Amino acid sequence: MFTNRPFDKLKKRLTNTVAAHVPPPPPPKPATDEELFVDAMRGVQEIPEFRVLPCAKAPKHVLPAGEGRDPDSDALDILGQIASGKHPINLSDTQEYVEWTNPGMHEALTEDLHTGRFSVQAMLDLHGFTGDAVNEEIDAFLGESFRRGWRCVKIIHGRGLRSVKGPVLKDAVIRRLLGQYRKRVLAFVSARQCDGGLGAMYVLLK
Repeated sequence: MFTNRPFDKLKKRLTNTVAAHVPPPPPPKPATDEELFVDAMRGVQEIPEFRVLPCAKAPKHVLPAGEGRDPDSDALDILGQIASGKHPINLSDTQEYVEWTNPGMHEALTEDLHTGRFSVQAMLDLHGFTGDAVNEEIDAFLGESFRRGWRCVKIIHGRGLRSVKGPVLKDAVIRRLLGQYRKRVLAFVSARQCDGGLGAMYVLLK
């Protein structure tokens, strides 16, 4: 058996030289909006029974044509129909309606969220909470949502119609979502009329 192998070191040196000249792998391509959306929605299950709900948009009310109609009378007639439930209210046309989409997501996401394409997995009712307790409840609820992997949740904040300061709870929720949770929220929008309407909002989480 030969114990003197002078070419072993040369072979090792050649191997290291070839390895040193191997180009590094190209950097991974950034994910597309669609890939980010699919990743964020992983685990969300659609409920087929909820695809079409009775609170779908109703056809717009069209006043019959005529001359000499009193616009004030027409307005009162429409208000009467709204009060009796015969005339639908388009929530997105009101000043109370809110919507926001993360700049990294497609703007149509809020429409999908508002029309109920995502099933609500948890709910927080803020009625009765004031001051710092509001933020504490929001933080606890969102923290639990992230831990459990919930994607779509609903926060009930009320409309604040009886408050002289306006919708305090609603403003607090929006400030919180756009503050420390901005990077972890994909979108939020006012809920449908049958799900709380302007007194609640859906929140889509990463």
